[in-house]
Amino acid sequence: MMLSLVRRQISEVQRTGLRFLGSVLPDNSVEEFSFKNERVLGYLKGSEERTRLQAALEKIKSRVEDCPIVIGDKEYRTDQCLYQVMPHNHSHKIAKYYYATADLIKKAISTAVAAQCEWERVPLNEKLKIWDRAANLMAGEYRMQLNAATMLGQSKTVIQAEIDSAAELIDFFRFNAFQAKELLKYKPISEDPKVTLNSMRYRGMEGFVAAISPFNFTAIGGNLAYTPALMGNCVLWKPSDTAILSNYTIFKIMKEAGLPPGIVNFVPAEGPVFGDVITASSDLSAVNFTGSVGTFNTIWKNVGKRVDHYKTYPRLIGECGGKNYHFIHPSADVDSAVYATIRSAYEYGGQKCSACSRLYVPESLWPKMKEMLCCIRSQLQMGDPCDYETFLGAVIDEKAFLRITKEIDRATCTDDLDVIAGGKYDKSVGYFIEPTIIECKNPCDAIMTTELFGPVLSVYVYKDKEVNATLGLVGSSTQYALTGAVFAQDEGFLKFAVEDLRMTAGNFYVNDKSTGSVVGQQPFGGARLSGTNDKAGGPHYILRFASPQSVKETFVPLTEWKYPYMQS
Repeated sequence: MMLSLVRRQISEVQRTGLRFLGSVLPDNSVEEFSFKNERVLGYLKGSEERTRLQAALEKIKSRVEDCPIVIGDKEYRTDQCLYQVMPHNHSHKIAKYYYATADLIKKAISTAVAAQCEWERVPLNEKLKIWDRAANLMAGEYRMQLNAATMLGQSKTVIQAEIDSAAELIDFFRFNAFQAKELLKYKPISEDPKVTLNSMRYRGMEGFVAAISPFNFTAIGGNLAYTPALMGNCVLWKPSDTAILSNYTIFKIMKEAGLPPGIVNFVPAEGPVFGDVITASSDLSAVNFTGSVGTFNTIWKNVGKRVDHYKTYPRLIGECGGKNYHFIHPSADVDSAVYATIRSAYEYGGQKCSACSRLYVPESLWPKMKEMLCCIRSQLQMGDPCDYETFLGAVIDEKAFLRITKEIDRATCTDDLDVIAGGKYDKSVGYFIEPTIIECKNPCDAIMTTELFGPVLSVYVYKDKEVNATLGLVGSSTQYALTGAVFAQDEGFLKFAVEDLRMTAGNFYVNDKSTGSVVGQQPFGGARLSGTNDKAGGPHYILRFASPQSVKETFVPLTEWKYPYMQS
């Protein structure tokens, strides 16, 4: 099916195939460039970016954008029509979208498989040009549109949107392109290149990749769908229902940047239907997933049941959240620990995969920390994220609202749990839950061990003399291992804790909050039930979507079948 553009690129490769010391492989060199993190804008009062953002917000508020299913170069609309609403004002619709049927998902699979055969052969340098154009569009012309769609559709404050749908999204596109170029620097050993030349090339995987993205980070949606495409794969992208508008904006930007149709197909669908169809296809080559443990487990089980059916072993890449901790040592700087915990626990309403949701505090510091936590918590403004004084918006939807408030209600009538601050909620206008602090006498209670994904901080107060025993609870009381932080001024303890907590977090922080990883600085991911720890934003992530091929070329003819030792 593809695309005159791709065919022209392939013809160019065939026409300009270079011979280096007799090599028949095409020249795959790329232009040199470096990577630098995108600057986070400040949105101060009177700033140009604040004015531009306000215009983008008003534009998105004033309409309901139609977001069709897109397969190849065709748009589809089904009878299953739904709407994305603002979580903080759920009567206000901002996007109309459609669920793909099983037949449409199958059509997207066949489209992606057909396109992949040709897209995989497009020179990396041509792909990098598309990614560079896209990153520039995201950083410039479409920055405010991306941020406004994320603020309104996912209830993010201005700074949380800027960090996510601008800076991190742009960083993913530029960093992964940079790392793809860096791969080509590796040259296998060729002892005598005039006799034998060894080389490595990085192919896409046969079949298609299914990208299943979450609501909480627009950047994750762009990374999950387009990083496999950068490496020569074709993708079915199932965006979250509650991030449709921001994700569709990325899709349109990539089209404008020159990505041919059929490389990434935009396929909103019911989760179980999408999962059943993709895992039933013999062409499944990978699943790139961020979401719940239950959903990822179901996908893994379905793949396992059908393992004899696939053309290649599907790669399963998953990030499933965490029950992230701050551990406070008696020597900690209390002010710093409190401020870090407030930010980590309540920014974006605790809906970051890395949000602090359990806090371990020594008895000696608890009176001061409790007073400070409760005092600052009472100052956090909850409401419309378009208000620049808002610290946190609403939780994402009614399902999340009911799940979180059920645990708050349980805490109010359980002897071992004490709601010491917050605990109120209201869904009449938006899905609002107050920042809540719950003191737990039992460190193994579900509220200390199970992910809630909301603005709830659980606290266990331990006896100072039991610091080492309590440290052991961090890893033994939950199956998650995504992020964690230790606060202490005692260097001896810090050295001990860094080793003792080695397996409890994929992203570990010393005297800093458990959130805020930056592409290229703190590659992100965890193990255990937190996922497969493939480290998005790191140098090795792109290899998960490549099928390397070793090539040995011999230029001197073989003239004898016997080995020298066989001669009499």
